Amino acid sequence: MAKFEIVNPKFDITDKDILYEDNHLIAVNKRAGDIVQVDDTGDESLDEKVKKYIAAKYNKPNGAFLGVVHRIDRPVSGVIMFAKTSKALERMNALFKSREVHKTYLAVVRHRPVPEQGNLIHWLIKNPQKNVTKAYDHEVNGSMRSELNYKLLGELNGYYLIEVDPITGRPHQIRVQLSTLNCPIVGDNKYGYPRGSLKKSICLHSRRIQFIHPIKKEPVDIFAPLPKDGFWEKFEQLL
Repeated sequence: MAKFEIVNPKFDITDKDILYEDNHLIAVNKRAGDIVQVDDTGDESLDEKVKKYIAAKYNKPNGAFLGVVHRIDRPVSGVIMFAKTSKALERMNALFKSREVHKTYLAVVRHRPVPEQGNLIHWLIKNPQKNVTKAYDHEVNGSMRSELNYKLLGELNGYYLIEVDPITGRPHQIRVQLSTLNCPIVGDNKYGYPRGSLKKSICLHSRRIQFIHPIKKEPVDIFAPLPKDGFWEKFEQLL
């Protein structure tokens, strides 16, 4: 059977963007610049695009249910999960809350991390007005404990590829915590990189998600290929 494809460009999502799908869940390879849920910019959100994709694919004239399980910052690319049923949404939320979902990110920086492998623990406070998160090395009033593991994978032309395994999921966590190592992510001028990206992206990619399926009770392991933007592809050789 031929693979399904939506050709109407207004949907912006095709089967090539789908990394995993069953009756309960759908995983999308998010493009940097897409916003997961609607905000005050008025731009069409990724969840709305995926709803349209599902409604068209399965001929649902009244629309499709879609629940946002987790979020990725707008300038970040990679795998993101959505729930296609309320039951799956409730159970995936429980898995995230109990930290039974393992996520792996890739980041490109210009400075070699010292040490090259380690564990970072900070207490973060987000300023919602400025949309900036600040990291403290001790608990302060209103802060959230944040933890991740990281390791250097290799160097290429003066850039360093870092694998990051966040243990907690806080706003801008990876971005601000790597900046405490003097390793701001390429393009992320909000957290110390000297210039922003003209593509409204930063070199942070949600590479992998692993969990036990909340309905089928089977292991799920989803990979997102690196963006084909003329830069990320070069780092395939380090993986």
